[in-house]
Amino acid sequence: MRARPGTRGSRDARTARPVTTSPLAPVDAVVIGGGPGGSSAATMMARKGLRVVLLERDHFPRDHVGESLLPASVPMLESMGVLPAVEAAGFVRKRGATMVWGSDMEPWSWYFNEVSERYPTSFQVVRSEFDRILLDHARASGVDVREGHQVTEVPFLDGRATGAAYRTEDGGEGFVQASWVVDASGQTALLGRALGLREWDDFFRNLAIYGYFEGASRLPEPADTNIFIESYEHGWCWAIPLHTGVSSVGAVVDSEEGQRAIREDGVEAAFQAQLDLAPRTSELIEGTKLVDGPYVVRDWSYLSTRMVGPGYILVGDAACFIDPLFSSGVHLALTSGLAAAAYVGSVLQDPTLEGPAAEAYRSLYLGQYESFHRLAQLFYSSNRSAESYFWEARRISEEDAFTPRHAFVRMVAGQPPIGYERAVLDRGDAPSTFVSSVRAVEEERARRRAQLQATSPLAIAAFAPVLDPDERVERKPTLERDSFEWGFVLTSEGRPEGAPISVPVARLLRGADGQATIGQIVDQMAVEARLNPGQRQQLLEQMVVAVGILYVDGAVEELRGLGDGPA
Repeated sequence: MRARPGTRGSRDARTARPVTTSPLAPVDAVVIGGGPGGSSAATMMARKGLRVVLLERDHFPRDHVGESLLPASVPMLESMGVLPAVEAAGFVRKRGATMVWGSDMEPWSWYFNEVSERYPTSFQVVRSEFDRILLDHARASGVDVREGHQVTEVPFLDGRATGAAYRTEDGGEGFVQASWVVDASGQTALLGRALGLREWDDFFRNLAIYGYFEGASRLPEPADTNIFIESYEHGWCWAIPLHTGVSSVGAVVDSEEGQRAIREDGVEAAFQAQLDLAPRTSELIEGTKLVDGPYVVRDWSYLSTRMVGPGYILVGDAACFIDPLFSSGVHLALTSGLAAAAYVGSVLQDPTLEGPAAEAYRSLYLGQYESFHRLAQLFYSSNRSAESYFWEARRISEEDAFTPRHAFVRMVAGQPPIGYERAVLDRGDAPSTFVSSVRAVEEERARRRAQLQATSPLAIAAFAPVLDPDERVERKPTLERDSFEWGFVLTSEGRPEGAPISVPVARLLRGADGQATIGQIVDQMAVEARLNPGQRQQLLEQMVVAVGILYVDGAVEELRGLGDGPA
């Protein structure tokens, strides 16, 4: 896609203005923005030995909303090498969430240790401190960090991004040439806006007003470090305890109604009016002082139609943003930042990966986005603790619910990665078709698991697997640790991002025609690979386990011979 000359945010390099500051040396990648997405991408690229410049408009520390992290973000901080610094900062250890939501008017709590033994807590962070820690870590990792440098345009030459033009605080202008541009500019979405990539979400047409209160009460232990979410007539409120002694408190309301109230009454009055409607949130902040804010965030949810293009890649909020109900912002920023670093490093090493790995990056990011999006939709739809236009307008119909084959249904029926998914069933009034679909998947998996448990591994090797017609074995780039490499994935219409599988499993599934048994397919593989008897037996045992997992999951539709006779 070629940008029109003069388009704000991107333009043709042949019309670029003269550089008026000392030019920076050409680099492998220029990162726009120093938030979690930009810092993580820059850090991981620098650790690969790439030359990286990060241009940040502000000077850190700078304020930012989005304080509540998910446990799934902790291993990413660990892989970056920054977790010790985050732990040393003294942030509140978040154990879970407490909600007034669903079919129960009383608060209920959910804890991370219910689904994760390894990461039973996360953090409630002060974003000014947290973001500074990540940016300092990027600098210490070898990134050339330039604060006070606002990127004004991304010039394009023959349809490809060539670097970033910037303006300094003293009015100077410059340009850094780069093989790749990583747009981590947050909701500014420099490239997304310039290239017309952003699509607004019709479902989440919300607005948030938030501020910081000193001396707010906490919930009773053990929920005292939880995020508190309270639904009420016109929306929902959050309260997040921070280690500084203040609490982040906000209200999410309908965008049109919120803007009308702000115009008529002013921001402070509009904010207070919403808090007054949430009795438990009001109780937490009773007698406190608003020490910062209130602030307003509009145009809440969106998705970019393209996340990777010639010479550029979008990260974090620059690519998409979802309603903040599940604290997904930092998690998606870190996920995409690490994946973007892997993409850029892999493509610079092997240019033939540029197109295929771009689709893999998009599918990976979109898969996570869709999970949060579907979950938020269901939570809004299943809330019955308050009734009003706000909640009625956010219901999803039975026709919009999910069948047993839908990837989100199958995820909820298994071991959900986010954790809140089961609360949709246990605490809310979800659409009956969704509930019945989840139950159907659970019952079918239990039946299949019982079949396998009643059958010896030797007998299973004599069964003939049949791959589900919706499943496909494809050769694609897959994200392996910190790089994209060619591999095999098992994809379906409901799971386009695919699940990585090993070469032997891919070979077996391609031979799963319902005629050849597992043992026969393994025999053929052993001949092709010239395996000795011991290696052949080890491979057979591995394939029996793999097929069993896929059978329970439903990817293997049938094991012909299973159930025909005694095991």
